[in-house]
Amino acid sequence: MKRLILLFLLLLATGCIAQEQPTSGPPLYQAEKVATALKAPWSIQHVDQTFFISERAGAIVKITQDGQQLREDVHLSAPLASVAESGLLGFTLKKDFPESHEAFAYYTYDKEGTPINRIVTLRYDGTSWHEQAILLDNIESGPVHHGGRLALSPDGVLYATIGDGATPETAQDPASYNGKIIRFTPNNTVEIVSTGHRNPQGLAWDKNGRLFASEHGQSANDEINQIETGNNYGWPIIEGTETAVGMQTPLLTSGSNETWAPSGMTFHDGLLYVAALRGEAILVIDPQNGKLLQEIEGYGRIRDVFSDGESLYFITNNTDGRGQPMADDDALYRLN
Repeated sequence: MKRLILLFLLLLATGCIAQEQPTSGPPLYQAEKVATALKAPWSIQHVDQTFFISERAGAIVKITQDGQQLREDVHLSAPLASVAESGLLGFTLKKDFPESHEAFAYYTYDKEGTPINRIVTLRYDGTSWHEQAILLDNIESGPVHHGGRLALSPDGVLYATIGDGATPETAQDPASYNGKIIRFTPNNTVEIVSTGHRNPQGLAWDKNGRLFASEHGQSANDEINQIETGNNYGWPIIEGTETAVGMQTPLLTSGSNETWAPSGMTFHDGLLYVAALRGEAILVIDPQNGKLLQEIEGYGRIRDVFSDGESLYFITNNTDGRGQPMADDDALYRLN
């Protein structure tokens, strides 16, 4: 009997007996390139089988269903700033874009030596983009931490993430938009949704309308937060798993020994997918329990992710000066 047991264990170890594969958890992925030679891309937008990708240097790349790729000019009312992490950042199409040809954009420009964040509307004429109206201006920034993500809620409200501009105390200042997540009312007035953020760069809503955000920690302690209106998320008083009265701890944190530098995020099949720059991965998170299920790696720095309901797409950000670009970087990928 003992010999039979030893023989069975030997066959199992050498693979001669098939082992049952797991039937739950996130799937394994392979990615195929949809477009290449992007230049420090930042945001993915998609409408009518066409992708529009914003680039920090001040262009929007149009990628058609047949693979044609056109880099289109964006005409802004002020030149883009040259400080680190700045430029044309957030970009999102209006809900009625096929009819209105309008979009929203977030960019950083230079005003007498000071980086300033601005949110505007753009109009598309079929070959280029033109600034139409300024929705929010004079948000002083700094050498880094501009925030910059724009996203429309399920009911069509425009949200934006604004960084602390490397001046941490502004995140707790109710008179400042720095270190905040904001939204615009129907008459384009601004409401502060949440405070106490360092450098938030991702927004996503689940099927129940719950809002989640990603945030860069100081040197680690990156955060994924569930956002509720009026909440204070602690920076710079607390970060990571630290606690304080009246302040929220994150759904998930990278911890004090690991850095993700999380950026864009999206929901797909009930899971939360988060682009990670420093972490060079897509983080797959169960939003119900805040567990990190998987890290999709092998593509370098990831800036944004997008789901069309059927497929998941992402853009690399290896040409932003902090990565190690390959010959055809940066690229838009589709995950299979």
